[in-house]
Amino acid sequence: MIGKLGNDAFADELEQFLRNQGINMDHVQRTKETATGAALIVVAAAENTIVVVPGANGQLGAGDLEEVSISRGDILLSQFEIPLETIAAFFRRGRDAGAKTILNPAPAKIEGAYLLGLADVVVVNETELALFTGLTAIPIESTFDAAKNLRTRPEQTVIVTLGANGVFVLDGETEMRIPARKVEAVDTTGAGDCFAGALAAALASGLDLNQAVSHANVAASICVQTLGAGTSMPFKADVDTVLREVQYGAAA
Repeated sequence: MIGKLGNDAFADELEQFLRNQGINMDHVQRTKETATGAALIVVAAAENTIVVVPGANGQLGAGDLEEVSISRGDILLSQFEIPLETIAAFFRRGRDAGAKTILNPAPAKIEGAYLLGLADVVVVNETELALFTGLTAIPIESTFDAAKNLRTRPEQTVIVTLGANGVFVLDGETEMRIPARKVEAVDTTGAGDCFAGALAAALASGLDLNQAVSHANVAASICVQTLGAGTSMPFKADVDTVLREVQYGAAA
């Protein structure tokens, strides 16, 4: 993980929480210039509205990435919760090194549209897809056309998360639709983060795109069954257990 924390009590609590989850914190820095970022989340009928205050993360610059080692075959994942120019520098370094770049442009900012061209894989939800294609709303049956309009080059992969309608994948000229796993959602906070992170982890472990998307889809379905964001993220073992159950059920 790469980011910045403030020099406050919340930073201490957050850092300890992340370390307890086994996350490598070597590139998470501290700053005295501002407080740790925070988000105000309102949940109603399992859906959420989030107001983000970037705080220290908003000060993460390209210079803070200089000590980060990037090698061929690495998977780089970024969202829009750090400065756009920092993401650009991160992805350019990654592409030069032969790494795969994954962009989840959330929270969506139209001024960040230029970063789509630096991503090998773009992961968006319905709202983000509509924003970046200039549409007000996109019917499910029009997802293919919208995804094709979103991508900046033919070989780019676009993945659209559709909530209860599953996941749509456009990979070259190959179109895949993966149904949602039916669960009782109590809080969708962090589901997109969970999907993107699980996708990156699955690809890094050597799974192909179809397997990685299925893995991420199940991870997100587990996430929405628990209140909270960080506390609702499943471990790989949790996802593997559900995948085995699904495969066994299909075989039976």
